[in-house]
Amino acid sequence: MHRPLALLFLLLAILPCTRVRAQITERATENSLRERTLQSLEAYQDFLSMPNDARREGELEPNLRWLEAAFGKRGFTGQRLENEGIDLLLFTYAAAAPDAQTVLFYGHVDGQPVDRSKWVLSLPFEPVYGRMTTTPEGNVEYQKVDTLPADPETSDVRLFARAASDAKAPLMLFLVAWDEMIAAGKRPDYIVKFIVDPMEETSSPDLPGAVTTHRAALAADHLIILDGPVHTTNKPTLVGGARGIAGVRLTVYGPKLPQHSGHYGNYAPNPGLRLAQLLAGMKDEDGRVTIPGFYDGIELDDATRELLAAVPDDLPAIHQQIGFSTPDAVGGNLQEALQYPSLNIKGFRSGYVGQAARTIIPATAVVNMDIRLVKESDGDRLLGLVRDYVETEGYFIIPEGREPTDEERAAHPKLASFSGKTSYGAFRTDLNGPTGAWLQRALTSTFGEEPILLRTMGGSVPIAPFVNILDVPAVVLPLVNPDNNQHSPNENILLRNYFRGAETLYGVLVEELGGRED
Repeated sequence: MHRPLALLFLLLAILPCTRVRAQITERATENSLRERTLQSLEAYQDFLSMPNDARREGELEPNLRWLEAAFGKRGFTGQRLENEGIDLLLFTYAAAAPDAQTVLFYGHVDGQPVDRSKWVLSLPFEPVYGRMTTTPEGNVEYQKVDTLPADPETSDVRLFARAASDAKAPLMLFLVAWDEMIAAGKRPDYIVKFIVDPMEETSSPDLPGAVTTHRAALAADHLIILDGPVHTTNKPTLVGGARGIAGVRLTVYGPKLPQHSGHYGNYAPNPGLRLAQLLAGMKDEDGRVTIPGFYDGIELDDATRELLAAVPDDLPAIHQQIGFSTPDAVGGNLQEALQYPSLNIKGFRSGYVGQAARTIIPATAVVNMDIRLVKESDGDRLLGLVRDYVETEGYFIIPEGREPTDEERAAHPKLASFSGKTSYGAFRTDLNGPTGAWLQRALTSTFGEEPILLRTMGGSVPIAPFVNILDVPAVVLPLVNPDNNQHSPNENILLRNYFRGAETLYGVLVEELGGRED
């Protein structure tokens, strides 16, 4: 036989064997990662057992020490970055070449406060397995599970605990994926940094200053934000940005003291009614803000509308689940609506209701509002527009924190106090840019299908300082189930998402990023 022909036959014989070995290796990795993820659940429950409300002095410290030990034994160099609040944690693994790119992962370890009386299966920091189902009448029912099923990665079993999804899961799953990568003899071709925020649920009030101070330590070429739920279809998702947030407190004043509604009804102005009229004028019947200039600077081109329309939102199902028939008409669909700033009433108080109701004209009416910001909108500017609107409606605004004086009451027919603050801005990164394209490759390679791409999420994460101060593109990589009761009693993570989250992060860690672009 001629030598070239023999080599050809040899190559054809080897190729199937190579393919089989690759498939066996891939299946072995899948099995190994599954077992590692399953075994991690015990350590995860220990982690979830630690209370983590940043508002309670000293409560975060055991969580921070747990993380320092966990990252430290995996070869990361840890340091606490001084902060006016609770110090940030930064972990660095610099085994890649010095000229390699740097990827900064972001996660937070604190959780929302808890109302123990509303937790059904166990107390918030006593992790327990269970199921959550919705009855035909729309009621949510919970059932405890004492033994894990044989296939937890495909079951409907959940792990219930505060911060089970928001946001200790990404931290734990990163460690699981890291261990699997090391066991497989692989290393990232990039420098890894992981920043842990201990005050995200308190809006990270000191974060901009900390990022500015520690800019050199935090420098990176890419930022991956491990927070938030995946799309409502519960499929792998990438998000290009998040909205910012600003808050408003507005008080309208009536009589000095509550007055008998029989004696002074039809005569003494009612602040509750006046505030209701004031708020009603801020939006039209379709839910659009009528304050001039509120939507300035926002234009959606055809390419953007096409990207938004490609998101597989089941709008009728969403309407039914939430419980309304006709949405506000700010955008043509849900995704378009998220591209505009919103003005939301989150609480209104005047007088008394229910069994405590009294026949009075209240002394005050108070509303708290939030404004969700998009990249094109400046929070301080929008707060100014709302304040200007109140003044154009005839209100004299007194400084926050004091009652109107007798002179002010005599001189002005309408009195109000106004305070507002921008907590943090919005950010948005092109999902087809270098960071987004790399993550799309990783998720497509891992799951065999392209992820769902969201231009921006509706919620807010205090990441804008990283994006703006560090000048780094940021993409949100959510992992947890969308029905996780985030910020609410009976928070949970669906075990399917726990296992898939480990797969996701393993795929990202081993996906080649390449060298720094010139």
